[in-house]
Amino acid sequence: MTTTERIEVHGTVQGVGFRPQVLRLATELGIRGDVRNVGGHVVITACGTPDTLSAFRLALRERAPRHARVDDITVTPHEDIGRTGFVVLDSGFAAGPRTIVPDLATCDACVAELFDPDDRRYRYPFINCTDCGPRATIVKSLPYDRSRTSMRGFPLCTWCCAEYHDPADRRFHAEPVACPDCGPRLRWGDVRGNEALHVSARVMARGGIVAVKGVGGYQLICDAADEDAVARLRKLKHRPRKPLAVMVRDLAEARTLSAVDGEAAELLQSPAAPIVVLPSHTGGLDVGLFLPYSPLHHLLIRGLGRPLVVTSGNRSGEPIVISDEEAAAKLGPMVDGILSHDRPILERYDDSVVRAGRMVRRARGFAPSRLPLPVASPAPVLALGAQLKHTAALAVGDHAVLGPHTGDLENAETLTAFERTADALCRWQDASPEYCAHDLHPRYLSTGYATRWSRERRIPVQHHHAHVAATAAEHGVRGRFIGVAYDGLGLGDDGTLWGGEILLATYRDYRRVGRFGRAPLPGGEAAVRRPSRMALGYLHGAEDFGAESIPDTRRAAETVLVRRMIERQVNSPLASSAGRLFDAASALLGLCEENSYEGEAAVLLEAAAAGHDGPSFDWKLHRRDGMWVYDPVPTLRDLVTCGDPTGVAAARFHTTIAEVTAALVREVADGVTTVCLGGGVFQNRRLVDAVTRELGDFQVLVGERVPVNDGGISYGQAAVAAARLAGGES
Repeated sequence: MTTTERIEVHGTVQGVGFRPQVLRLATELGIRGDVRNVGGHVVITACGTPDTLSAFRLALRERAPRHARVDDITVTPHEDIGRTGFVVLDSGFAAGPRTIVPDLATCDACVAELFDPDDRRYRYPFINCTDCGPRATIVKSLPYDRSRTSMRGFPLCTWCCAEYHDPADRRFHAEPVACPDCGPRLRWGDVRGNEALHVSARVMARGGIVAVKGVGGYQLICDAADEDAVARLRKLKHRPRKPLAVMVRDLAEARTLSAVDGEAAELLQSPAAPIVVLPSHTGGLDVGLFLPYSPLHHLLIRGLGRPLVVTSGNRSGEPIVISDEEAAAKLGPMVDGILSHDRPILERYDDSVVRAGRMVRRARGFAPSRLPLPVASPAPVLALGAQLKHTAALAVGDHAVLGPHTGDLENAETLTAFERTADALCRWQDASPEYCAHDLHPRYLSTGYATRWSRERRIPVQHHHAHVAATAAEHGVRGRFIGVAYDGLGLGDDGTLWGGEILLATYRDYRRVGRFGRAPLPGGEAAVRRPSRMALGYLHGAEDFGAESIPDTRRAAETVLVRRMIERQVNSPLASSAGRLFDAASALLGLCEENSYEGEAAVLLEAAAAGHDGPSFDWKLHRRDGMWVYDPVPTLRDLVTCGDPTGVAAARFHTTIAEVTAALVREVADGVTTVCLGGGVFQNRRLVDAVTRELGDFQVLVGERVPVNDGGISYGQAAVAAARLAGGES
């Protein structure tokens, strides 16, 4: 006896070879019927005995392709369609949630073909199959078919067409499939194909810098061993000291630069292929390493025979370039040539960055994968993020889609990039946002964007509540939790600047129960750029809790000016910021007078502490305005007068902040045992480890798949907005 079922499979099931695998399973089990993409899911009509259909449904989960994720399978009775075999049908359309697959690094099978002289795709820079290649960067809309990607302009040749339609071939329904006869081609000025690749490699070998059209945008690339080329690239990018990412040929080469443990090796070789930040063999600052993740990168690094410095192709402060015209106009004057091609990039995706197994920048390879929402949103919500390290997120039902890293949202170019990303998120999810969630800061461009919604459709979310809600949501926390939010600056609900906060929270609301002591930011933004100014702010204007004072041994030229600014309250707003406290400590230890990039002072402070230890400095908690407040003045006084070597003093400062954090949490816990860490300061792995040890009897959570910095703000906003719209206890 046979029956027929309609089987709907939801999850990550498009762009991962799911339909070919369904056909293989059905053929193996003798099931008649068909499979097709519909909207963002897969629909199967299957006819067989009850036992074989049961085995088939089980196999859909247990034998899904390695990049697929089956979230849900629904089964309904269906009339027999009279097929004698099993076929793959053209896609159909349906409304509802959808999943876009991130771009996948070139698989081993394709790399082997790439360097096989007997293969017809030998040295072809756009080789791919169902297990690898571009996805999110080339998709216009769903369902995921070639006609809805930037490959629509490349009709398949006879050979590729045969592979595409052969169920036994690993390129069966691989939408970006191409070859030298029918696919995209490289371009260097008037030179085409492999010769363009050779020319670019020769330019880099002579010390040149080349703009290369990568997977998710243009990149600036040079020989990592050429000090003059690297120095020139730093000048072009206005990055005098910030570490640059280095692409290495393989794990063996990575191990010549850093100690690569098992976790790091797995990440480096994963389909996401992120930049992995690791301790350098030379000591000092960490190094960001990654492996070639596209055929073009494999060819470039083999051609040069040395590691490459690879960084975003953009002018300082602007988003990564994706169009050929913009590359010629903006990057052309900066470089010695442009290696381009004729496959359009539809969506910009910078490289993802992971440190100590935790996401720092979520982009290519990870975005736009779904993330869970602990409380389902009754209506679609577009979460607009904050200002720095900007991302946007879309909440639909029980999940949120977190878009890729945009950059700092500070000008018209990055605002346009954000708008484009938001449009893509909504288009891919087939959703029209009914609400927006936004930061409280009125001068953020993202907050200005919120005015496109009527006031009753806007959901303001306090910056630090969003930080800790993001961590809680990622880990599926239910009920109340203690949020520890340490970052640079965010606007508090009282109109002052926050950044060292202890919150007793749910997703819907929070109560501020602890904070760091305040100090002025002399010159406002100038104090963010100059840790030496922040140090003077603590020296001469820290919140008064008694007779403590910090000896002023700096004799800084700007001391008189800063003291006048503080005394007259001229452009010196008070802030309870953990990030600014780390800046001050770094400056007082002589590590960083001026930040050449955001967070540099804190990075140098953590690096200085490596390999050192020591007891905490003096610290005190006070009760003020109904909350516990950490007074940093005794700590900084000891830091200045301890006489310890710089590394030991830096280590003791970290120990102090960990002890302070644990003390604040214990004072406010009120029976709550889950602690969620959020904010950019918790990119500091030494601090996270120390806080976790100090709170050994608590469950301490920190962002892993979602950045704890402002790149995770939009996800936190989405979780908060969903809970508020849903109502009830959350």
